[in-house]
Amino acid sequence: MARHKVEICNVNTANIKVLSSEEMTKLFKKYKEGDKQAKEQLVNGNLKLVLSILKKYNNRTDNMDDLFQVGCIGLIKAIDNFDLSHDVKFSTYAVPMILGEIRRYLRDNSSVRIARSIKDTAYKALKVKEELTNKYGKEPTIKEIANCLDLSELEVANSLESMKDAISMYEPIYNDGGDTIYLADQLEDKTYDYPIETRIELKNAINKLKEKEKYIIYERYIIGKTQLELASEIGISQAQISRLEKSGIENMKKFMM
Repeated sequence: MARHKVEICNVNTANIKVLSSEEMTKLFKKYKEGDKQAKEQLVNGNLKLVLSILKKYNNRTDNMDDLFQVGCIGLIKAIDNFDLSHDVKFSTYAVPMILGEIRRYLRDNSSVRIARSIKDTAYKALKVKEELTNKYGKEPTIKEIANCLDLSELEVANSLESMKDAISMYEPIYNDGGDTIYLADQLEDKTYDYPIETRIELKNAINKLKEKEKYIIYERYIIGKTQLELASEIGISQAQISRLEKSGIENMKKFMM
């Protein structure tokens, strides 16, 4: 099949090389040892990841060259912070960071104007949130962020809320040719107070699942872990977690019929 030439920021997308898993691992090891050329190869070898994310913004009036450059900033940050020991696919790790940079850019250039003081508080809160997440391996609460900034919880919550864009929980954020990863897959699931009969049925259905399906369903819907957390914990990709979760839910439906 012929490849069509599309240029963004003077980059011919038809000629972008896609790295294999083995090549990625070797380059990351070289980069961690101080090889700067390896970092450049990692960036060039993952540009299609940025382009795949930009497809969802094709109908916007924003300059795609600008969005591409912003997405590349997110890609570079992901490369700088990625840790091979977590045994998570790089694409799974990088997608939220690339999206974050693009959405931050779009918020800053939005026609809806937010007071500078609120923006400043939000940026400080986001920075503290990222630092605490990296330090403790989990997302901090509003109270913890507020304590670090010596602000009230309401001030922090309002500032962060003001920076959010309205978005569907079921908006697809990435597809690597296999299962689509939706925004809801990145979010914590909450438990609900169901009638006793329903809870008994659910418990019986869960007990009939295969061990791995049972574990993932329990951790996702009872404990509230995200697919990304489970992927890192178990040592498989987020797409695999998604498939196991979906098959577990389908099997539970059959058991409850």
